[in-house]
Amino acid sequence: MQAHPSPKDRFVTVYGRKPVLEALADTALEVDKVVLADNAGGPAAREILHAAAQRGVAVQRATPHRVKVLAGNGRHDQGVLADVVAPRMRTLGSAVAGESGPVPRTILLLDGITTPANVGMILRTATAAGVDGIVVPRRGVATIDPLVVKASAGVAFHAPVLRCGTAEEAARTLRGAGYPLFGLAADAPRTLFSAKFPSRTAFVLGSETGGVGPEVRAQVSEWLAIPMAGGVESLNVASAAAVLCFDLVRRRHG
Repeated sequence: MQAHPSPKDRFVTVYGRKPVLEALADTALEVDKVVLADNAGGPAAREILHAAAQRGVAVQRATPHRVKVLAGNGRHDQGVLADVVAPRMRTLGSAVAGESGPVPRTILLLDGITTPANVGMILRTATAAGVDGIVVPRRGVATIDPLVVKASAGVAFHAPVLRCGTAEEAARTLRGAGYPLFGLAADAPRTLFSAKFPSRTAFVLGSETGGVGPEVRAQVSEWLAIPMAGGVESLNVASAAAVLCFDLVRRRHG
């Protein structure tokens, strides 16, 4: 666990004029601050400054380069970003140690999923299904940005996101904390629906093209298959996540 958590472990950063204005207009969201490029002017900048003032949100000025660095996107930041407080976001280390709230029972680990739409849909589905934690590593997975927020229909702001450096680090942390790690594979001998899970369990979802990476694969306790018919070999990762998450719901209510 980091001694000084990164701001990316506390906030969802949105960038671009429209996403920032939408965040400021949504009173259900707590906006920590707005960062505006010091060369930004005109009606768009005045609208952002007015909206921030209406909400009592501090506006910091920074160089255009600094805004790009903070946004993590050099093409679409439009000289402005906002840090939105993510109330359920915490580090994976503090979560499994019980230092920042209840210890999660069910955890999803995302490994190498780089398509924002898939990350957003997984966040929405897992949150709806009551999954206790979704590990979104800071490296190797699509950043929680406006594209992910849009794909999640805004759920990303409130999802139980767990942060860490890499998927490999997360897998080792989970195994060290006593979580068996299950993976999905089409050729696995046992199906998801016939498996038994302990009270604390983690599942890894691999990338759209390469699946679970070799470093994380080495930490997987058991592979499980989703039964397929009609000659279909596999599902999109977000669809597979939905099957998994709502099978967990079925078990809770069965």
